[in-house]
Amino acid sequence: MIDGIEFMNKEFFWLFLLIPFAIAWYVYTYRRSSAELKISSLKGFKVTNSWLPKLKHLLFALRMIALALLVTALARPRTVDVSTRTKTTRGIDIVMAIDVSASMLAKDLKPNRLEALKQVASQFIKERPNDRIGLVEYAGESFTRTPITSDKSIVLRSLREIQYNTVIEGGTAIGMGLATAVNRLKDSKAISKVIILLTDGVNNSGFIDPKIASELAVEYGIKTYTIGIGTNGMALSPVGILADNSFQYGRVQVEIDEVLLQEIADMTGGRYFRATDNQKLAEIYEEINKLEKTDIEEFKYYNYEEKFRPLAILAGILLLIELVGRYTIFRSFV
Repeated sequence: MIDGIEFMNKEFFWLFLLIPFAIAWYVYTYRRSSAELKISSLKGFKVTNSWLPKLKHLLFALRMIALALLVTALARPRTVDVSTRTKTTRGIDIVMAIDVSASMLAKDLKPNRLEALKQVASQFIKERPNDRIGLVEYAGESFTRTPITSDKSIVLRSLREIQYNTVIEGGTAIGMGLATAVNRLKDSKAISKVIILLTDGVNNSGFIDPKIASELAVEYGIKTYTIGIGTNGMALSPVGILADNSFQYGRVQVEIDEVLLQEIADMTGGRYFRATDNQKLAEIYEEINKLEKTDIEEFKYYNYEEKFRPLAILAGILLLIELVGRYTIFRSFV
């Protein structure tokens, strides 16, 4: 395709090879057909400066141009206007349940677990333009940060604003966080409903058992991916608050209830992942992104406009001019 023009019958361009042979044949026959007369003097002959003999080659040039135009017309040039329309055929509603307990400020991920999560989750949200996403925060209790919405700017802004605070009761209520996420999705009309639940601890708060919350998820057809975040062994974690209200850090054993998280994932048809560093966390969200793909149907409409007719008409006009000139103006010279 050249500048928006495509040729349907490109094989006809091989006919351009005839043009050099035609020119060579014309030169050869012209030289052989030219008569010579040798005389001793031009005295007695009237000399004229007619321009017609000089232009007699114009007829052959017109014929060659017409041939080139006909070859191009045979190649069938046309322009293509492509319009595309996409249709989402399988929508996914996703709720991200995020642990915001004090232990999420541990520095085994950089700069800490919570900030590392926000960076990775932000990229995940940007890569889901056709899905609705909501956010749930939980520690000792849980609440909905953002209901499911297709407005990604709202979700991203809410995600950036998530931080540890003393408003939420301390602890880790995994059952509460999961139940709140289920509550946000239970009335969803989406074909696929997904929860991504992340925690760095064990269920030690709340009045809803995680297994009960998992059964609710199963009842409403909600798949749950669980992520345990934290290194293996010891991590630099908050152990107290100093006089200036900043955290005092110390080496603390990382405890994640992986058995529980695996059970939740298995019951709901999801998967359990363990994120021990920033890179692993990013890979987990990338894997979930691949597992939960939104089906998009794309329709393309092609509008073709044939361009060979003007070329054929112009070639016909040039051949007509050549024919008329041969039998009128240039009749005595060609």
